[in-house]
Amino acid sequence: MSLAIRVIPCLDVADGRVVKGVNFQNLADAGDPVELASRYAAQGADEITFLDVTATVESRDTTYEVVTATAEQVFVPLTVGGGVRSAEDVARLLGSGADKVGVNSAAIRRPELIGEIADRFGAQVVVLSLDVTRADTTPSGFVVTTHGGRTLTRIDALEWASEAIERGAGELLVNSIDADGTKDGFDLELITAMRAVSSVPVIASGGAGRTDHFAPAIGAGADAVLAASVFHSGLLTIGDVKAAMQAEGIGVRS
Repeated sequence: MSLAIRVIPCLDVADGRVVKGVNFQNLADAGDPVELASRYAAQGADEITFLDVTATVESRDTTYEVVTATAEQVFVPLTVGGGVRSAEDVARLLGSGADKVGVNSAAIRRPELIGEIADRFGAQVVVLSLDVTRADTTPSGFVVTTHGGRTLTRIDALEWASEAIERGAGELLVNSIDADGTKDGFDLELITAMRAVSSVPVIASGGAGRTDHFAPAIGAGADAVLAASVFHSGLLTIGDVKAAMQAEGIGVRS
């Protein structure tokens, strides 16, 4: 586990606007990505994650101009995912201002992509994004999905995470579809399972609703916590989350 736990707001973007739904469905407008990114950076966000949630579904590239505009306004690490299909896509995103790049559907379709990116840019650039749901079709009881959670695979989430790390993934972004947007808390069982198989940092995502939801995710093995709707709605601030974790004895960056 890292010495300081990272708090990461997530900007799910579609058609140039931040959106948010529940269980990856019924997406509603949540604001301008550049404006929100600037607000979160000012609040003390350690990183910002930018996911173009319809790029893969629509078979198009990530909206690079939004990435560039965001990177010009915020000076914390920026992870960008959605529509990444090649090392050339990664090169373009890094040139647009991204620090790390998330891969999901394209890596499942062609696992060699992970190694190609890691060999060219370093493992620290590769964030494997796993959109995970529970299923009784895999040994672990967790299965990965593609296309923004729309397509169920038969791939065991833990086995895929282990393979991706061997291929060069430097970080795991573990999104619980079942918990997403519910505000009922992180899927602690999923986080614990991922921690057990991972030799790289684990980012917990999906389900945050209160400040007291974050410390248990760290206790379950997460190195960073990611949330979206609670920040977009103003229900919580980055400072609220960090203060709550500090009160539990968890080290955070000031």
